[in-house]
Amino acid sequence: MTFPLISVALGGALGASLRYLVGTALLRDGFPVAVLTINVTGSFAMGLGAVLLGRAGLPDLQPFILTGVLGGFTTFSAFSLETLTLIERGQSGAALVYVVLSVGLSLLALAVALAIARAVP
Repeated sequence: MTFPLISVALGGALGASLRYLVGTALLRDGFPVAVLTINVTGSFAMGLGAVLLGRAGLPDLQPFILTGVLGGFTTFSAFSLETLTLIERGQSGAALVYVVLSVGLSLLALAVALAIARAVP
């Protein structure tokens, strides 16, 4: 348990640092191109990693790369992988519910938190 936890922590530090660097490099006023780029490239990398690490017989690298690096880079990649896994398992209804709840409840939670934080003097 210790080694996977350390590898996730190290990978997370790398992924978060990479997200910061990409985000500042692509920072623009208006449309959030940096976040869009991070989410799309992270999801693409998650798809490649999920298949290629397993195919190469390197499951021990999955915590570091998939959970750590890509999780630190963008949790949207994990969300994308979980959604497509549900669809591939024939659970399209559950995937739809997962997407709607994840996006809807996350937006609602953010709106509520903003309202609460703004109400505090």
